[in-house]
Amino acid sequence: MRILAVAMALPCSLNRYLLLLAQEHLEFRLPEIKSLLSLFGGQFTNSQETYGKSPFWILSIPSEDIARNLMKRTVCAKSIFELWGHGKSPEELYSSLKNYPVEKMVPFLHSGSTYKIKIHTFNKTLTQEEKVKRIDALEFLPFEGKVNLKNPQHIFSVLEDYGLDPNCIPENPHNIYFGRWIADGQRELIESYSVKKRHFIGNTSMDAGLSFIMANHGKVKENDIVFDPFVGTGGLLVASAHFGAYVCGTDIDYNTVHGLGKASRKNQKWRGPDENIRANLRQYGLEKYYLDVLVSDASKPSWRKGTYFDAIITDPPYGIRESTRRTGSQRETPKGIEKCPESHVPVSLSYHLSDMFFDLLNFAAETLILGGRLVYWLPVYTPEYTVDMVPWHPCLKLISNCEQKLSSHTSRRLITMEKVKKFENRDQYSHLLSGQCLPYQGHNSFRERYFSGLTKRIAKEEKSVQE
Repeated sequence: MRILAVAMALPCSLNRYLLLLAQEHLEFRLPEIKSLLSLFGGQFTNSQETYGKSPFWILSIPSEDIARNLMKRTVCAKSIFELWGHGKSPEELYSSLKNYPVEKMVPFLHSGSTYKIKIHTFNKTLTQEEKVKRIDALEFLPFEGKVNLKNPQHIFSVLEDYGLDPNCIPENPHNIYFGRWIADGQRELIESYSVKKRHFIGNTSMDAGLSFIMANHGKVKENDIVFDPFVGTGGLLVASAHFGAYVCGTDIDYNTVHGLGKASRKNQKWRGPDENIRANLRQYGLEKYYLDVLVSDASKPSWRKGTYFDAIITDPPYGIRESTRRTGSQRETPKGIEKCPESHVPVSLSYHLSDMFFDLLNFAAETLILGGRLVYWLPVYTPEYTVDMVPWHPCLKLISNCEQKLSSHTSRRLITMEKVKKFENRDQYSHLLSGQCLPYQGHNSFRERYFSGLTKRIAKEEKSVQE
């Protein structure tokens, strides 16, 4: 198994750090780490053919402060260590440790310090006797302080990697690392912000972990203004506000914006008075970051020119659990619907997914600051998907494209784009001039593809039962 080496375009005298990552949302990990390093002043270059699925990544970072800032934001990483030694066998590890500069060790090993050593294994469980044996083998290191297992000043770890296959665990580890623990990531946010405990949720409320990943991909930071044009129950606003950004949004659904109507929770018929977006932010002590949420049509943005956002982070409706809708004019009223007075907006009309995404990109190109990011989900029918289907815009540069499986035949892709060019009026027609066209032209085209696979699977299962 290859080791991930992340090199930065900086002097080679930089310290090396070992990043221990969680084994979920694997495709989202690299873009998150890249975005956060960029946010805190790092430059990231690819020095490896592939990053693989290993939970152990080696980073070169200019300072411990940047390493700590990284861990204050990431939800994909568990911990980071200052890497003192690495080898594919105990002998290689010990040789590597003996070559590590003593002057870098001394500040953490002097007689006035306290410490403890931990053993971490991936894909294998060791007995206590085996752990003690590994710790005793490190006696050649110049430890002069006292052992303190409860509250040590410094924590050191031996980390052993036994590969990714739980059905074929090797006798010896593929790689062994030794390092000084620096900081833990923000994995606890996934539980503390869980939608299960949230006051106001809906049928499509975004998972807390993915919400924080999206905010990190968008490089959301303190005092930013973040906008969600399909705000729903505001889950993405909560994640952005947690990082100190001021948040606002719009949605075409009056009841959702105002917290009215039927509840989405089991055994609850109607929404209560504390079920609204502002109450969600109040629940987490973030109400001061709430600007406002408006009832508005994303296809007809009403913002004045000169309105600029630092980030646009959103999850547009796909037509599965929430319909894709827009407001229509008198002329657009479908046949069979009684015409209304000129001053009245008729019932909402269908909004093709293709139009929705091109409108979203135009809006982002016009209203983002230069360097601002658009982060959104693009649903795809897997058998038909190609990278050419990802909408593009001359003002926006594609940063990352990550897949999350929804079913055997559908998935959604988290698209991150950055504004690199000032918007001009002619840019809003660029996709038409280029001939780019998403496959979802019909109102319910993605919905039909989504359920077509389900229907085929049910029919296949019924046939097998009959046989």
